[in-house]
Amino acid sequence: MNNKKLIGIVAVLVIVALALGGFYSYRSHEDRGLTLYGNVDIRTVNLGFRVGGRLASLDVDEGDTVTRGMLLGKLDDAPFVNSLNEAKANVAAAQAQLDLLLAGYRTEEIAQARAPVAQQQASFSYADSYLKRQQGLWASKATSANDLEDAKTARNQALANLQAAKDKLSQYETGNRPQEIEQAQAAADQAELNLKDTQLIAPSDGTILTRAVEPGTMLASGSTVFSVSLTRPVWIRAYVSEENLSKAIPGTEIQIYTDGRPNKPYHGKIGFVSPTAEFTPKSVETPELRTDLVYRLRVIVTDADDSLRQGMPVTLRFNDDGATR
Repeated sequence: MNNKKLIGIVAVLVIVALALGGFYSYRSHEDRGLTLYGNVDIRTVNLGFRVGGRLASLDVDEGDTVTRGMLLGKLDDAPFVNSLNEAKANVAAAQAQLDLLLAGYRTEEIAQARAPVAQQQASFSYADSYLKRQQGLWASKATSANDLEDAKTARNQALANLQAAKDKLSQYETGNRPQEIEQAQAAADQAELNLKDTQLIAPSDGTILTRAVEPGTMLASGSTVFSVSLTRPVWIRAYVSEENLSKAIPGTEIQIYTDGRPNKPYHGKIGFVSPTAEFTPKSVETPELRTDLVYRLRVIVTDADDSLRQGMPVTLRFNDDGATR
């Protein structure tokens, strides 16, 4: 009987011990707060010239660090310089013609422009009357089809010459419109922009990953010259389950741990939480979570350094209260 009581007491103590252990384990887990797993986001950009041409030089190589606004390479700019000079000359010519209009053409110049109109008018009248005679003869079968066709051709040519002479006279009488100068100026502005685009400028701080071509290559517009890894700002991509979604509040501060420095975390803030759910990506899934829906979030690292490399796995930890500091 005493043995049975002893066994009962031991069983009760074991149950109590297990309950306490489970309780403290649960409290310990709660104290650690929510833990997420993710990766440093891979952010690359392919750089190329907006205009085509012969690659003249490259100033950086693979592995080089670049800063925003840094010159990376140049195209042979001689054709673009010539195009710009030609466009500027067209602007000057259009402006000169407008100035001449405003000053007024001399009477002698207008008279000289009228003379060809009268001459071409006489030629057209003769060609038109000759065509009508040939049409009459054709109706009575007194002329050939070739003669009739020649008469039509001569009449049409005379009409074209007359219209050209009238257009020239109209230009002398009215001059170039201001819109023509605007068109010439727009062409000059585009030529100047094309010349500027013969220089390849770094859009952001980063590191050259790939140098795709070498000087002397003939490039089409938009061809990739460099692939650049953007180093700033550093983003972390992670995923949170629906039950913990309320803790992932934009602005919440998070500690970021890497395998290389487990006791010295980086710091960041949640900057974006996806409004739509998706299946757990293979990069962070576990066998029991393969079909779970999660929400993607982006964490912006506030104290990143060169040790935090793109694609690196990280662990994210923040308090249960999700308080924003």
